[in-house]
Amino acid sequence: MLKWVFSLLPILCVAFLVGCQFHEIENMVLLDEKIAEVTISESNGFGGMNEEIIQSFTDKESIKTFKKAITTARKQVGDVDVSDPQYDVMVKYTSKEGQLPTHGIHLWLGKENEKSMFMYIEDKEVYFTSTKMTEKLRMLILSDN
Repeated sequence: MLKWVFSLLPILCVAFLVGCQFHEIENMVLLDEKIAEVTISESNGFGGMNEEIIQSFTDKESIKTFKKAITTARKQVGDVDVSDPQYDVMVKYTSKEGQLPTHGIHLWLGKENEKSMFMYIEDKEVYFTSTKMTEKLRMLILSDN
């Protein structure tokens, strides 16, 4: 009997490890290029970017904050019922070769002690930030409005 249990143990361990890989947490991604500017506009709704910019961030600290907020945002598993986005965020890159494509992202800015939510333009998957990142985003976005 004991021999039978030990022969099943490796199979169960492998099945557990394979199952864990299917539930791997996904974060948002950006290009591995230098970010030149992050712009914010009030969103006109899903699927497009409002190009009437209300804020532009080009300083290293602000760009670093946006980059960290976006790349640490975790994909929400399952359906999320969401209202129209509050903001459109455009991440603009630069390289030695010239201008690169931009990332368009919808943003729902959380209130104090809440998570914020991101969604790539033209996508349906949502990603949540931590409450700590929401506070940093609120300081940047709401301090200049």
